[in-house]
Amino acid sequence: MFKYLWMVVQDLFPAVTFAALTHALLFRLLGRTGRRIHAAGLIAGTAASAVLAAVKFNTKLIISSHWNHYLYAILLILSLLLFVLVPLFGRKERPEGKKAGTAALCAAGAALSAVWIFYSLPGVLLYPFNFNTMGEGYFSSYYATRMLGWLAALILLAIYARLLSGCALEIKPFGCLPAVTNAILLVNAVYWFGRFFVPWVNRAKWLGWSVRYTDEAYGWIGSWMMFTADYSMLFLWITFVLAAVPAVVYFRQGTVLRDPYDNSAQLRKLKARNRGRRRIASAVVAFLLVFVLVLTVVKADDTRKVELSAPEHFTVDEAEGVVRIAMEDVSDGHLHRFEYTTPNEINVRWIVVKKPNSASFGVGLDACEVCGNAGYFERNGQVICKRCDVVMNINTIGFKGGCNPIPLAYEVKDGSLVFSLEDLLAGEKEFK
Repeated sequence: MFKYLWMVVQDLFPAVTFAALTHALLFRLLGRTGRRIHAAGLIAGTAASAVLAAVKFNTKLIISSHWNHYLYAILLILSLLLFVLVPLFGRKERPEGKKAGTAALCAAGAALSAVWIFYSLPGVLLYPFNFNTMGEGYFSSYYATRMLGWLAALILLAIYARLLSGCALEIKPFGCLPAVTNAILLVNAVYWFGRFFVPWVNRAKWLGWSVRYTDEAYGWIGSWMMFTADYSMLFLWITFVLAAVPAVVYFRQGTVLRDPYDNSAQLRKLKARNRGRRRIASAVVAFLLVFVLVLTVVKADDTRKVELSAPEHFTVDEAEGVVRIAMEDVSDGHLHRFEYTTPNEINVRWIVVKKPNSASFGVGLDACEVCGNAGYFERNGQVICKRCDVVMNINTIGFKGGCNPIPLAYEVKDGSLVFSLEDLLAGEKEFK
């Protein structure tokens, strides 16, 4: 669940923020006409994203590394155009005598929002088709939890965009809105410029050419490519800070009464309006804080590296060709890991856990058919797959299917669990 929550927020936040501010800017410049043109751009970008996602899912016609090169070029061209038009024609609300320039700004803003959505959204739309369902299909708890995180992120971003646009529609002074919009545009354009050269390198590698990300090979371009790759989150955090500016200004606007009033009724109306402004601004800041927590605490917890517990002691009887583990050592209900080094110098791991309210044990190789030999670990009394973070049903460990450990046969003799060396040797292929 949490994986797709932070992934969707990380993928879409810059595009959603820019679209929300641009929607308000174009409305304040051209009224309903500006809003309708921008809405048409957003709809076109979303529809094109759905088509591209469908093509990528059903065919192999799209090579993302090649495709993105053209998208980066279009994004950069539109960014430069808008970066020039905003200071020229977007400094005053409903400007007079500059209809052609304002219309060009509106068209460029709608086009950039459409292409930005087209760049960011297809991968997000494909996430539900790539969920790891552990072989359980779409109607399973595995799928439902991932879908819940995916939907939650989209809903949170939609509400945030509506609130941010509400701030931007009334923010004063008006010049703050185009300034913040252009600043967000500039920050992301700098990032796109670094990413623009990456597809050329990837294409060269795809053709079999020997290329490296080094200063010697690409000079400052190589350095900038590496910087944008290593510090991509820096550009996102700057966008977060800039997105908070309209909310802070709008909140400040809601603390001051500048409009004249003739009686107490008008005063109460003005105070109620200001309370509404402060609430909207506070809600935007609250959403930004939630997104920050998602991209820091939640992401760090979801992507943390889990260390497998150390292998425990067992005895080997070469004469009988078996391995023995004392039952009293593995009867506490916790996960126990063992490792046997074969003559081929391959470490075969297996796990043992006593099933709750039962005298039997859950036993299997420390690997599964879905996630390979990533292994399992214990968290809060639950057995978890290290690779996909799925919780195992302890009662089903020892049975084949899904993300369950690959079954390993055992017998109970004289107070010990007895494993055949032949079965352990057969498990070599899972750990090569």
